[in-house]
Amino acid sequence: MKFEVVGKNGFTPTNAIKAYAEKRFNKVISFFGPEVVTEVRVVCKVYKDHHKIEVTIPAKGTVLRAEVSDPDMYAAIDKANDKLVSQIRKHKDRLKYHLEKEGYKQAYSNEFDAESLEKEMIANHLVKSKKVELRPMTSEDAIAAMELLGHDFYVYQDKDSLRTNVVYRRDDGDYAIIETQPL
Repeated sequence: MKFEVVGKNGFTPTNAIKAYAEKRFNKVISFFGPEVVTEVRVVCKVYKDHHKIEVTIPAKGTVLRAEVSDPDMYAAIDKANDKLVSQIRKHKDRLKYHLEKEGYKQAYSNEFDAESLEKEMIANHLVKSKKVELRPMTSEDAIAAMELLGHDFYVYQDKDSLRTNVVYRRDDGDYAIIETQPL
């Protein structure tokens, strides 16, 4: 397996940082079988007031990625590791019904199956079902309706195309639309 730790913005990772990153991300790698993860790339960036860690792990059927900032490089590595573990748990939980299919079952090692998931709260049960009437409207009307309801998203039928669309509020405060296409 290829484990690569590189620096950016004039930063060269020390052997101690490389060893620490490899040790921490071995837990993430151990969740998968040895044939599933072939490489891990860790990019360390240093800025004036913080350090940034970007981790990319291509695995069979998925690519795990975490990007974390912290004033301390070692703390950033720990946070990135925690974020990746959380992503794996979430991914595994969503695929639990499909794990019997060829390919998915082999993508996860038995070690991950044995690990307790009780420490992290993950929504794994459908707790509410809601029916909505799709009314033809413009995206501006949908944004206004979403704001009136106080929701982060709104499902509507586009007035021109008559297709079901979703408008949502992004983390940066702007809006975006997911448009559906027929198969």
